[in-house]
Amino acid sequence: MSRFEVTMVRVYLAEGRDHSNRVIELLETLDIKGFTVFRGIAGFGAEQKLHKASLLDLSPELPLVIEFFDVPHKVEKIITQLESMVKPDHIVSWTAQSGK
Repeated sequence: MSRFEVTMVRVYLAEGRDHSNRVIELLETLDIKGFTVFRGIAGFGAEQKLHKASLLDLSPELPLVIEFFDVPHKVEKIITQLESMVKPDHIVSWTAQSGK
């Protein structure tokens, strides 16, 4: 199996506060390898305020992580678009290998 270089991206958001639906809609329109949305059960960000899911108190701001990958030149264009929707420090990327 041959391997090729890809760029992995994670976008960290808060459900109900950030533009998660807009990000998902953008990714749906692009010709990328695919994406996954993870819903967290607890997390905190810059304010250091914990948001967590419990039976007694369902936080409307639970963490969401959207992850996708594709070839580096395509991902760079997507990141540029994402930076107009999401704070740039909420977008993390790194190089990885994928099989064909």
